[in-house]
Amino acid sequence: MLVLERLVCIYAFSILLSGVNARYVMYLTGQHNHVPDLSLVKDITHVILAFMRSEVFNQEEPQEWPLFTTVNAVRAQFAPGTSIMIAIGGWGDTVGFPAAAADASARKRFARNVRTMVDATGADGVDIDWEYPGGNGEDYKIVPNAEKDWEVDAFPKLLAEIRSALGATKVISAAVPGLPRDMIAFTHGAVPKIDASLDFWNVMTYDLMNRRDNVTKHHAGISASLASVDAYLERGVPSGKVNIGLAFYVKWFRTGPTSECTEKLIGCPTLLLEDPDTGADLGRAGAFCWVDEVPSDLTASFAKAMDNGRYDFNGGGQYYYDSEEHIFWSWESTESVARKATALVRTRKIGGVFAWGLGEDSKDWSHLKTLTAAYQVLGSPSRSGHESLRKDEL
Repeated sequence: MLVLERLVCIYAFSILLSGVNARYVMYLTGQHNHVPDLSLVKDITHVILAFMRSEVFNQEEPQEWPLFTTVNAVRAQFAPGTSIMIAIGGWGDTVGFPAAAADASARKRFARNVRTMVDATGADGVDIDWEYPGGNGEDYKIVPNAEKDWEVDAFPKLLAEIRSALGATKVISAAVPGLPRDMIAFTHGAVPKIDASLDFWNVMTYDLMNRRDNVTKHHAGISASLASVDAYLERGVPSGKVNIGLAFYVKWFRTGPTSECTEKLIGCPTLLLEDPDTGADLGRAGAFCWVDEVPSDLTASFAKAMDNGRYDFNGGGQYYYDSEEHIFWSWESTESVARKATALVRTRKIGGVFAWGLGEDSKDWSHLKTLTAAYQVLGSPSRSGHESLRKDEL
């Protein structure tokens, strides 16, 4: 993308985000607990610390609140007024939430402990990251979705107990799936009940290709991200309460040695990526962030991807196919970040953006700077109604 075109994307994003109270959210993780100088993070409105395990809150009287840092330590690194929240759960946290939601007594205990934790740590609120109520979590091959039907009804009740315990002044958000196939609990009937307890929804518009897929696609592409957002809007989530997610990391997938992949990069068959019986990772796909050392067996292929990657104006994503090593690469470049934010904000009037995660971009902070440049000139009123998306915005 030309420099001028990128600046246009940033400007469009900045004038279209929903109002002066738009959210700019960053997850800060224990794996990459890096925060830049205040000048680069002064516009961030919410920081979510990930993660605290859900099973902690099922104890009768927890004595410790295990976290990779403290709220006070993080608060000192951001501008006054930034909300510091704690994410509960995360991918693979499949036991604690079902136990918490099992019955009224368990829900009350969980919510009471969340309140105690918030008071003890000084947090401004919590992000509930149950992946996923109703099924399709990491254990979906071990515990069939049919055995989790009851969670669809229990999830809104658990959130309502947490809201009741925290009161109206604390912030509650939820990290929710971006793939429609994982939105089992987010039905037309359940969404209004869920929304009643939340201040905002963090829609994970990334990882939209994962090891459960069998053909290549953009893991954070614009077209798929629009489908994610639309699924929630159609089920009753107010657009102003939606945050879209940006991925500060790279994903890769191994394909078969077939000429089909050189002719059709999107929709190319992959190798089997997960164990069909257990759902376990077979090591044929993966991810790493910008600050990580590139795995030695991927170094050469990754270098080619960085040198020769291209932007797909149909699906809206950066990608590369290594025809020698049969590896498909998918990532959000700085240009992709600007385009994606612009497209989703202009067409859907969303209320904010978030990224996973802040420290993951600490190699040069280039993705962070792209989002911040847009955010700094917020203030113009958003357009009314949904608008169609032009191809040049992808």
